[in-house]
Amino acid sequence: MSNQVIAKDKVVELTYSLTDAEGDVLDQSDANDPFFYLHGAEQIVPGLENALTGLKVGDKKKVVVQPGEGYGEFDPSLRMTVKKAQFPADAELEEGLEFETTLNDGTPAIFTVVEIEGDQVTVDGNHPLAGETLHFDVEVMSIRDASSDELGHGHAHGADGRHHH
Repeated sequence: MSNQVIAKDKVVELTYSLTDAEGDVLDQSDANDPFFYLHGAEQIVPGLENALTGLKVGDKKKVVVQPGEGYGEFDPSLRMTVKKAQFPADAELEEGLEFETTLNDGTPAIFTVVEIEGDQVTVDGNHPLAGETLHFDVEVMSIRDASSDELGHGHAHGADGRHHH
């Protein structure tokens, strides 16, 4: 049993359930498929990462994350309707399709096709959970020091610290 606590540069193994304000399960990870992340590497939303700092193996915690500390507020300017002609001619457009583009300021952004009507395509650059209050129920399964490879790559490599790309 480890006496380590969650802190920067620790690899943390969690099981969790993520629900929305209505209690609908949005995502989850259990003991058969745990979630690993590198603490302090901005791999999880800031509100959850901050709440986990200092926890130990076996700790369980319910964390409510407001949109500003989660996936951000919904930005109506990132939802727009464009003409089909603005897409490559060979693009197979369908609702749910995600694509990367560059915003006017040069920032890359992921957009999702949310509706197609005739030659009009509605796209949304908001994260699907933007504007949502997130309810996490987590349990800390393990904590270990990150390997030099993990620190160099900025992410956890799983239970054994080996790279599996």
